[in-house]
Amino acid sequence: MTTRKLSRWEWIARLRTPVFILLCAAGLVAGAEYLWPDTDYVGATLITARFLTIAAVGWAATSLADLAIKRRMSRLDIDAADNFLARKSATRLDVMRRVIVVLGAIATLACALVVVPWARQLGVSLLASAGIVGIAVGLAARPVLANLIAGIQIAFTQPIRIEDAVVVENEWGWIEEIDLFYVVIRIWDRRRLIVPLTHFIEKPFQNWTRKTGTIIGSVYWWLDYRAPVAKMRDKLQEILDSTDLWDGEVCNLQVSETDTMTIQVRALATASTSPRAWDLRCYIREQMINWLQAEHPEAFPRIRARAEVAADEPMSFAPPPKPSDIELGDQSLDGSEHLPADQPLPKA
Repeated sequence: MTTRKLSRWEWIARLRTPVFILLCAAGLVAGAEYLWPDTDYVGATLITARFLTIAAVGWAATSLADLAIKRRMSRLDIDAADNFLARKSATRLDVMRRVIVVLGAIATLACALVVVPWARQLGVSLLASAGIVGIAVGLAARPVLANLIAGIQIAFTQPIRIEDAVVVENEWGWIEEIDLFYVVIRIWDRRRLIVPLTHFIEKPFQNWTRKTGTIIGSVYWWLDYRAPVAKMRDKLQEILDSTDLWDGEVCNLQVSETDTMTIQVRALATASTSPRAWDLRCYIREQMINWLQAEHPEAFPRIRARAEVAADEPMSFAPPPKPSDIELGDQSLDGSEHLPADQPLPKA
């Protein structure tokens, strides 16, 4: 969705083609009797002129409505820090614009077909949304209609808005575009996730900016039982005071879990937006690890072992054997035979 300012020349550009079609229709009406006097072509020419006139008027009306809504959206500042109302209005206007374009196109086509004798019944069916053809088309287009209705619901109930931070299908990103039938989510790594509109009506999802952008970030460490928890709590406050990523609301550090070898320490801190919360979590984690390495290396996990013996079995340590006490057998370690002590070594 763009927020750029629209110039007056865009209004002229939108009306250029419809006005040209109207002039062509007027020329056909004016010159029909001169081009084909006393022939059946005059009636066909007039029908064509009426068809073109209705199409041009509908085209112009739909284009003007589309451009008027875009002009209103261009005045909204959705990039501001506190942009809740702007995003709310932008979402509603964007969905409304797409619905008006689709309904305007259908109404224009139906009205234009009414003036054509052989297509009049089709035009009436489109306008009245009745008949077997209408039912068949409705059944065939049920997924399309479901997404269209879901788009209208989203426009007024607004479970999502433009630039909302959401988690959908285990993917975290921002609502980049709400189309007539689908939603484009900009993933944090610049991928795009395309989701049908009905997903946001029928299935649960996470919206991190439904009421406000403030979010609590959590950081975990697995440490030894000798970790100085009280000093870590003071260090966390010092770390948060040293960065502008923290919004000053929540600062908390607790031992959240223990097992036989380690303890789990959890720190909580708030940030104004989800991207800042991610950066704040990484900053806290890095600074705390650096501090523990420098000041309290005993806080890191380690494996302990203790050997125990029964009370009635005193421990005894036998000295290692002397080389003279070792008797060589008939075979050496490599399988060769040993020579007697009094036999000289063979000459090479």
